[in-house]
Amino acid sequence: MKTVIIDQNPQFSMYATPPHECSYLPEREATTVFIDPLFRKDSKIYSTLSQHGFRRSGEHLYRPQCHSCSACIPVRLPVASFTPRRNQQRTWKKNQDLQVTPTKATFKQEHFELYQYYLASRHQGGGMDHPSPESFVHFLTSSWSRTIFYEFRLQEQLVAVAVADFFDHGLSAVYTFFNPDYAERSLGVFAILWEIEEAKRLGKTWVYLGYWIKECHKMNYKTQYQPLEYYRQGNWHKDLPSGSASA
Repeated sequence: MKTVIIDQNPQFSMYATPPHECSYLPEREATTVFIDPLFRKDSKIYSTLSQHGFRRSGEHLYRPQCHSCSACIPVRLPVASFTPRRNQQRTWKKNQDLQVTPTKATFKQEHFELYQYYLASRHQGGGMDHPSPESFVHFLTSSWSRTIFYEFRLQEQLVAVAVADFFDHGLSAVYTFFNPDYAERSLGVFAILWEIEEAKRLGKTWVYLGYWIKECHKMNYKTQYQPLEYYRQGNWHKDLPSGSASA
């Protein structure tokens, strides 16, 4: 795919992809902006760019910048202000028998097999079907980020993995995959709640939850975690965009 330079400063250039099919909203085109792949990245750069709506995918730092759509809104949660809802409190209590262990962000066959099972169950036809060990590593890890894989185990069985990046002021929830056979445990919800508590324990200010998309069921759940902050027009706001409603 060809790219064009859209901005350049003394540190790095930013590139934009040509318009392509949107992964979240049917019949819409998307454009992605990313930092020069050859630019040497580190956690400090990542920390700064996270405050401007950028996310990490593999080695790349990116954000949506579509010409005719602004549906993808970066969101973050100030962890000191978070109060869990009743259903979240129930999920938290239900999963207290799980053991959570931080591990290095490296390939493990056990992780990969759970990832395969999760995608086959939850994301068929979503463009991530039939992953390879290489695509797994390239998507979730990078050579420069401070990434941790948190293992969630029920006795000895691995039931979930939460991938998180750490930088100066926050934690970024990169991706979570889990065993869909344990639907009654709401493992995806529990992983976010656990990351919030981990951020508090480590003295972090925010948990970054990626992009909230009101019209996309897979992305609009994030308003369940309050109070959220929304990045719009170059600043973080504590209110929902005009015309939106909390899920």
